[in-house]
Amino acid sequence: MNPPGAVAHRTAGGVRGGGGSRVVPVHHPDLTPGGAERVATIDLDAIEHNVRTIAALVAPARVMAVVKADAYGHGAVPVARAALRAGAAFLGAVHVSEALALRAAGIQAPILSWLHTSSTDFPAALAAGVELGVSGWELEPIAAAAKAAGTQARIHLKIDTGLGRNGCPADLWPALTEHAARLEAEGLVRVVGLFSHFSVADEPQRPETAQQLEAFEAALAIAEAAGLSPELRHIANTPGLLTRPDARYDMVRLGLGLYGLSPLEGVTSEELGLRPAMRLSCLVAAAKRVPAGQGVSYGLRWRSEEPTTLGLIPLGYADGIPRIAEDAPVLVGGRIVRSVGRVAMDQFVVDLGPDADPADVVATEAVLFGADGEPAVEDWAAAASTLNYEIVTRISPRVPRAYVGAHAEADASQTPGAGA
Repeated sequence: MNPPGAVAHRTAGGVRGGGGSRVVPVHHPDLTPGGAERVATIDLDAIEHNVRTIAALVAPARVMAVVKADAYGHGAVPVARAALRAGAAFLGAVHVSEALALRAAGIQAPILSWLHTSSTDFPAALAAGVELGVSGWELEPIAAAAKAAGTQARIHLKIDTGLGRNGCPADLWPALTEHAARLEAEGLVRVVGLFSHFSVADEPQRPETAQQLEAFEAALAIAEAAGLSPELRHIANTPGLLTRPDARYDMVRLGLGLYGLSPLEGVTSEELGLRPAMRLSCLVAAAKRVPAGQGVSYGLRWRSEEPTTLGLIPLGYADGIPRIAEDAPVLVGGRIVRSVGRVAMDQFVVDLGPDADPADVVATEAVLFGADGEPAVEDWAAAASTLNYEIVTRISPRVPRAYVGAHAEADASQTPGAGA
């Protein structure tokens, strides 16, 4: 057993090992010769801190930790285990396949999956005890799967209150709730939840959030009139739970905030009491002096104005670095330098300045984003004209993940029974 703070490294394909999965731990997250050349270090203690912070804020409402999309690129299994240990009551995994992967890792907590297609394996979901979101058409195949299995499906009915994605349209909601009530009376389903999703809660000044809450209240009343008595009502995502205390109901869905990032423009993670969980770093692959006028990368969109030293960063758009990013910050040797030229598939270039000695730079650590004085995820989002959500989620499986924290080894193990 490793000491607190140990790091469990995963390869791009998951936790190292075949057959019986195993974790190869090291006692520090540093990039070392013969080891990782690039790494996304995930602080599971930060995940726990963020859950506890939000749980205290929203109590008595429960917290669903949303670990869809491989936990926004952080690793669904270790993040789920850390979140549950910190007090999350539910997990959110948008696809049934994601929920089944959590079950295969030994995680037995309640899980909700809500985005389905005609190919979704509802029988497998029911066998694994996965709760299912229903926006309309799914109700019949889920009920049929429950009847065939001799079980009862636990479902959450979703009303579209204005986002315009999945969710039952308001005019069809009375029929859906009445149908669900009939199936509940037959013992095929149990409507345990009613939910919806905000569209602009990250812009608190806009009126649509209040309008959506009014629509949600109306939908709750219709469901009650149909005879439904759900245990859980939930509509608030991270921005919603932060800006609308009246939207917390019985449960909130903690997505971006779980990973320590702020969904609110002009409000930092630190101001929200959250700790960013991902740190992306690598070793500088090469450095060289170049004359004035030196072009860099495809299209030669940047040329040096004076003699300078360029550093080669071995991360590119195949690793999830946005190709569109320009003038993005990288911490090298204690200094913030900037990307120059176009990001390529495997690499990009930074301008280290005229005084940098290439011999002092090669094989040193470059940090693209992290915490505590390092460039922020939001800095890269600004450089790529996108959101912090996208920057972390798009970091590809080609970048190994390393897990730090008091329970890193156990959390990163995919052996069934190793987590909550």
